[in-house]
Amino acid sequence: MPVIPPDELLRMYASGIFPMADGRDGPIMLFSPDPRTIIEPAQVHISHSLGKILRARRYTVRMNSAFEEVIRNCAAREDTWISEDIITSYLQLHDRGYAHSVEAWYGEELAGGLYGVSLAGAFFGESMFHAQRDASKVALVALCLRMEQRGMPLLDVQYSTAHLLRLGAVEVSRKEYLQRLETALALPMTFYP
Repeated sequence: MPVIPPDELLRMYASGIFPMADGRDGPIMLFSPDPRTIIEPAQVHISHSLGKILRARRYTVRMNSAFEEVIRNCAAREDTWISEDIITSYLQLHDRGYAHSVEAWYGEELAGGLYGVSLAGAFFGESMFHAQRDASKVALVALCLRMEQRGMPLLDVQYSTAHLLRLGAVEVSRKEYLQRLETALALPMTFYP
């Protein structure tokens, strides 16, 4: 599958499906895992050490100021599912106002961040990276706060990792996920601006 057109990508997300490439140069494949991992924005877990970093305001949070830089940093690892076709697909979706980055800046240096897709009351987190300690966690907390403020109930993080579970992620069945997704997609709201 080559570059995915924006409308097709949005239909996939609305159906509970997301794409991943088979390595940096491999074909794009589609996934809808069972179980699915989500975070309820109000339930994000802030550890004592992360709380100290947030209170110290070490990082400044920005949104959509460096989308391409964020996605390319997320792809810059040995084992990646973010191919050039994936990057092009999400850049097109960003241009349409559906793909967003949440960034943690240390001065004028991009220290970490995440990117994903928003549709109504759902945000589909795609990937995150950090160049400095806890910067991606700061971006995730900022994302959850923004979602809470907007009344967005569903943060889809796709698969479980120990890192995400420590931040409050939980696994739900595909059936429950699709029910939550349907509810979130019926909400008349936007993530940005």
